[in-house]
Amino acid sequence: MPRATLDFFLFDWLLAADLSAYPRYSDHSRETFDAVLDTAERIADERFAPFNRLVDVSEPTFDGEHVHLPEATAAAVEAHAAAGLIAAGHDYDLGGMQLPYLVEMAANSFFHMASIGLSAYGMLTAANANLLMAHGTPAQRQAFAHPQLCGAALGTMCLSEPQAGSSLADIVTRAVADGDDFEADPLGPRYRIRGNKMWISGGEHDLAGNIVHLVLAKIAARDGSTGPGVRGISLFVVPRTMVDRAGEPVGPRNDIALAGLNHKMGYRGTVNTLLNFGEGMRPLASTDAGTPSAGAIGYRIGEPGRGLAYMFHMMNEARINVGLGATMLGFAGYAASLGYARERPQGRPRREGGKDATAPQVPIIEHADVKRMLLAQKAYAEGGLALGLYCGKLVDAVRHDPDPVTVARATTLLEILTPIAKSWPSEWCLEGNNLAIQIFGGYGYTRDFPVEQFWRDNRLNMIHEGTHGIQGLDLLGRKAIMDDGAALKLWRETIRDACFKAGRFQLLADHAAAVDAAADRVVRATQDAWIDDDPQSALANATPYLQAFGHVTMAWIWLDVARAALAGLPDAAADRADLLRGKLQAARYFFGFELPKVDAWLDVVATRNPAALEMRDAWF
Repeated sequence: MPRATLDFFLFDWLLAADLSAYPRYSDHSRETFDAVLDTAERIADERFAPFNRLVDVSEPTFDGEHVHLPEATAAAVEAHAAAGLIAAGHDYDLGGMQLPYLVEMAANSFFHMASIGLSAYGMLTAANANLLMAHGTPAQRQAFAHPQLCGAALGTMCLSEPQAGSSLADIVTRAVADGDDFEADPLGPRYRIRGNKMWISGGEHDLAGNIVHLVLAKIAARDGSTGPGVRGISLFVVPRTMVDRAGEPVGPRNDIALAGLNHKMGYRGTVNTLLNFGEGMRPLASTDAGTPSAGAIGYRIGEPGRGLAYMFHMMNEARINVGLGATMLGFAGYAASLGYARERPQGRPRREGGKDATAPQVPIIEHADVKRMLLAQKAYAEGGLALGLYCGKLVDAVRHDPDPVTVARATTLLEILTPIAKSWPSEWCLEGNNLAIQIFGGYGYTRDFPVEQFWRDNRLNMIHEGTHGIQGLDLLGRKAIMDDGAALKLWRETIRDACFKAGRFQLLADHAAAVDAAADRVVRATQDAWIDDDPQSALANATPYLQAFGHVTMAWIWLDVARAALAGLPDAAADRADLLRGKLQAARYFFGFELPKVDAWLDVVATRNPAALEMRDAWF
């Protein structure tokens, strides 16, 4: 990723240096932000990128006692933590830098691009610690969050189960109060956890002294009954090894067993596991006077029955980071195929006698169709990065802006943009990776070049942290209509304002009008989908709605980026001018090639096309 592109988005478009006006960030400036980015870029170049292929071909193995990973994995994770980048957004006295979330995201983009598999450990750990810092007690923060911030422990999130998948209402993992004085434990109300969790990234390894699991489970009454659906789901912190109040592992090992490793298409640098909680039936020493029950010891976070709400603190952060990871895989494919296209000679320009075999060949970047594929990748990757960073700045406003109106608006806009920040890069940067393979031709389909790995790694991002279909249902079924459509209205107002500003530039006036009209069409399609308040009919085409909404959002982002590029062009030096013209051309591509796709998606939404809904099993 050219550093100049990241700097343009941060400092010219999003004006990241202005965040130092917030009291929390007052010690920072453009100089300190640059220093952090320099450090992240260096570690990514030295500890992550050189080993990306190694961790792909050297899959995790389990010998019955230990999970084995390449030594490079531990070195990368350790370097990430030692630089203070897991704790970067936290207080100075916790080893943090009190960095804006926007700058944290920008720093993490280097790790995602260098090796998405290696970067996942730090991302999950930071999100786990952030949840505990937000919702845990002071004792839980000390024992479980602080060790993660310095890398002494790593973290996971344990939601899905083999029989439930994304349907969290159907989880069967149970939590039973551990003795009559279960609420007296200094680390929080103590329970015994029994159940199975599937698809747990980072679930077992020896990369750190401990693993801190955040586990969703239903609290069971004495008779074993639980509340139906999501009622009764609570959140528990379950350490692999028992700890003292300072978070130091003191043993014994908790009743958590690795049931198996999942062998994945991509993302192989991150170990992925099936975990059994409490099935070892090993009673652990209990502090109460009664007989300890079997099961893994877990400490409840917050109030009973609020587990899903707490977990979504981590989920929403993870979803934005999934989108950023997908974006950076798109960047990786773009960079590789751009370099290849500049060096690979093949064919001859028609204007110079394309059929003359004696004429010199030209690099394939000279061919219009290759340029089209490269331009598409540029529009997808740079657009995805711009969207993710925009959401990062909203997070900073939510957390630290002194104006309650600004906080409320940023919160509402972030609510409706989170499904897009996750899903849009996951779909379209994957398509960018597909185009990268195409540019390499037959070579791209081999393991001699990295683009096939980028595609395999990126294919996961449409699935984890909420599948594409779930994001569509969330967007059309909840986000777009909640509070009488308040989030949708704010989205529309924000786009209208961006179109007005861009429309002042003659070069962008027609594009601004097209984006404005497309946003109107999204609003009308939303209303048409819900015209008779029938959820089954309205949501049958939620995924095309998600795609249309995402493309219009990206058109707005590209319009605003183009406005900033055009404003800076008159005073730009030659290299800078090339950078800005590249942004304008990518925006032009998006308006001409991508925005027209919106009509076809919205047609089926607005008419509530019943083709899929009315299809019967036997007809397949």
